[in-house]
Amino acid sequence: MQISMGLLGQRRFLPLFATQFLGAFNDNLFKNAMVLFAVYSVYDDPRQETWFSGLATGLFILPFFLLSATSGQLADATDKARIIRLVKLAEVLIMLVGAAGLLLPSIPLMLAALLAMGVHSTFFGPIKYAILPQHLARDEVLAGTGLVEAGTYIAILAGTILAGIVAVEIAAALVIAVALIGYATGRQVPPAPPTGELIQVDHNPFTASFRLVSATMHIRRLFLAIVSISFFWTIGAVLFIQFPPLVKNVLTADKAVASLFLAIFSVGVAIGSVLINRWLKGDVSARHSPPAVIVMGGFVLGFFFVARSWQPAPGDGFYDVMEFLAHPQALPLLGTLLGVAIAGGVFVVPLYAFLTTTVSQGETARTVAANNIVNAGAMVIGSVLALGLSAIGVSAVDQLLMTASMCIVSAWLAYKLHLACD
Repeated sequence: MQISMGLLGQRRFLPLFATQFLGAFNDNLFKNAMVLFAVYSVYDDPRQETWFSGLATGLFILPFFLLSATSGQLADATDKARIIRLVKLAEVLIMLVGAAGLLLPSIPLMLAALLAMGVHSTFFGPIKYAILPQHLARDEVLAGTGLVEAGTYIAILAGTILAGIVAVEIAAALVIAVALIGYATGRQVPPAPPTGELIQVDHNPFTASFRLVSATMHIRRLFLAIVSISFFWTIGAVLFIQFPPLVKNVLTADKAVASLFLAIFSVGVAIGSVLINRWLKGDVSARHSPPAVIVMGGFVLGFFFVARSWQPAPGDGFYDVMEFLAHPQALPLLGTLLGVAIAGGVFVVPLYAFLTTTVSQGETARTVAANNIVNAGAMVIGSVLALGLSAIGVSAVDQLLMTASMCIVSAWLAYKLHLACD
C-alpha cells in the first residue's frame, strides 16, 4: 500500500494516472448521460431500451475489435508519450461533437461521438498498461496496475453519478472541459520510446488482428490469462447493458438510481483492485483469482434472488434515490452488487499485471492489444446473447443466471493459469 501511494507523487506515474482517470471519467459521463437520456426521455419500451443500451455498448466496443492490433503495434513502434498527446487532442474534438449531440439533442451525433471515443480508447488502452514496465520497477508494476484499475473505476464512479444528476447542458460543458484538462496532463507524461527490435506496422486491421492474436494466443499462459479476462469483461458488459432497463422496469426507480448502481459497481472494483495488491504484496500471481470469481458468481445469484422478489413502486411512478434506499430490499440488493464488484476487482487485476510482466517490454503493448481484441470479441458475443435473450422475452433479471454460470468458466480458466504459472 505504501508503494502504491508513493507512486502518486512521482512524475513517472502521476501524469499517466491523471490522464487515464480523466479519460475514463469523460467516457462514462458522456456515455451514461446519453444512455439515461434515451432510456428515460426517448424510449418507453423495455426491449427498445435494452436494444439502445446494447447498441451504445457495441459501438463503443467495436473499435477495440477492429483497431487494437494497429494501436498495439504503434505503441510498441513509437514513443508512447507522443501517442498519448495525439489521442488526447483528438478527445477534445470528439467531445465537441458529443456536446453538440447532447444539446440539440441528436441521437446520431451522440452515437457518432461514442464510436469515436471508442477509437480514442482503443489507441490509449494498450499504452496505459504497456508503459508501466518502462517507468516502474518490476516490484512496482502490480501496485501501478492496481492504482490504474482503482483510479479507472473511481473515475467511472464519478462520471456515472454526475450523468444521473446533472442536466444535459452541464454534462455537455463538462465533457469539453475535462477533455482539455486531459490533454494538458497527457503532455506531462515522460517519454517512453520503443524498446527491443523495430517492428513494421501493419495498417490493415484484419490481417494485423489475425497475426497479433495468433502470435499471442498460442502461448499457453497468455491464452489462459486473456481468455479469463475476456470472460470477466463479458460478464461486465452484460451487467452494464441490463442495469438501466432493469432499474427502470423491474426496480421501478429513476435514472439517479441507475447511476447509483453503476457507481457502486465501479467503486467495488476499485476496492477489489486495492485489496488484491495488499494481499499479494507486489507478487504477480493468479492464486486468488479462481476463488474470487466463484465468490463473484455467488453474489450474482444473491442479486438475482433479491431482484426477482422486488416489490415495485405503487402506480406508474418511480422511486427516487431516498425512496429506493428506504425500500426494505434495497440494502441486500446493493450489498450483493458491491460484493460482485469487489470480487471482480480481486479477480482481474493480477491477470492484467501478469500480461505486462510475462513478456518483454518491447512486446507489452501488442500483448495488451491482443487481449483487447479477444476481450472486445467476447463482449460483443455477450452483448448479442443478452440482446437475443431479450428479443425472445427473457427478462433482465433472469439473464443474471447466465452471468453467474459464466463465473464458473472464468474460475476454471484462472485455476489453469495458476497451475501453469504460480
